[in-house]
Amino acid sequence: MILMNNIVKRFGEKTVLSDVSFSVADGEIFGLLGPSGAGKTTIINILTRQLLPDGGTKSLGVEPLQTGLMLEQDGLYSRLTAADNLNLFAGIYGVPKSKVAQSLEAVGLGDAAKRPVNKLSKGMRQRLALARAIIHSPKVLFLDEPTSNLDPNTAIGIHKLIFGLRDNGATIFLTTHNMDEAVHLCDNVALLHKGKIVEYGAPREICERHESFKTVPDLESVFIKLTGVKSLEVKE
Repeated sequence: MILMNNIVKRFGEKTVLSDVSFSVADGEIFGLLGPSGAGKTTIINILTRQLLPDGGTKSLGVEPLQTGLMLEQDGLYSRLTAADNLNLFAGIYGVPKSKVAQSLEAVGLGDAAKRPVNKLSKGMRQRLALARAIIHSPKVLFLDEPTSNLDPNTAIGIHKLIFGLRDNGATIFLTTHNMDEAVHLCDNVALLHKGKIVEYGAPREICERHESFKTVPDLESVFIKLTGVKSLEVKE
């Protein structure tokens, strides 16, 4: 479904992606893991045709309107209500307006439909951006840090939603620096450090290769061992 082969991306004299290769199968939940600034969003932007690579090849097995996208910058219309934001996109995608209420309920914002976006908390805005990304039932869904800034209970709800989308046939591509979340959600992951993939595979298999287990596979310890990074919260 998704393929990157030897991708290179430069901004001026700085190389931000170097020889990046991986593949994502149809119906898979795939995680791209690494600290802020590692190059995760750049990869999403290349896959979603917002940036052109400077080398290598890539492919996405669906048309642009069959993808959903949730980025850190939510791009919501602050003066419109939550429902009106989704109504705009329902019109663009040609889906019934009934999907607006369904999408809001799916992310726990059913009671906030008539609230202006500028009155929503950051976490609520984040969930609204996710509702917008799924309103047209995309075949491929890109989620950039989907649970950052969310409380644990809300994050669990988003996890359940992600599994439900996968079970209904969607391929999920997510970025995160939360290694425990990736172990819980992902079939396969790629560990990204300074624009290079340093490990790739199923979380448990990666940890077995590096003998890194506590009570669950410990991807964070593997990442620190391979890169010397002390904190995944720090921008590289």
